[in-house]
Amino acid sequence: MINEIEINSDRFAQVRNARNTETAEDYTEMIADLIRETGEARAVDLAKHFGVTGPTVNSIIRRLVREGLVESRPYRSIFLTEKGKLLADYCKKRHEIVYNFLIKIGVNEEVAKNDAEGLEHHVSSETLSVFEKFNKT
Repeated sequence: MINEIEINSDRFAQVRNARNTETAEDYTEMIADLIRETGEARAVDLAKHFGVTGPTVNSIIRRLVREGLVESRPYRSIFLTEKGKLLADYCKKRHEIVYNFLIKIGVNEEVAKNDAEGLEHHVSSETLSVFEKFNKT
């Protein structure tokens, strides 16, 4: 009985950890996309994309600065650090693997877009590897 409790506790800890990193992952990925598409990432664009207020974005950006993922100065664009770029690239690749897997198993494109957005943060590296292999078949 205790082993099962410990195993469940570990599972819930993994889910909590995924939730804690989800925002940082989404923001670094979006900052990279904005820079690639428009040449810059601004707080106002992030707020619009995520449907949140400017103060919410500013709070998250301050957290990402503390975590060493972005650089931000008043009245300037937001830039990814090398650490932020690595995270954004990893997240984009992981997202594409999950999305392509869902499409390959017959999930509707719009549903796959929505589902991939949540699943990507909770999929283990082992499962992601299997998804990637399945995508290549």
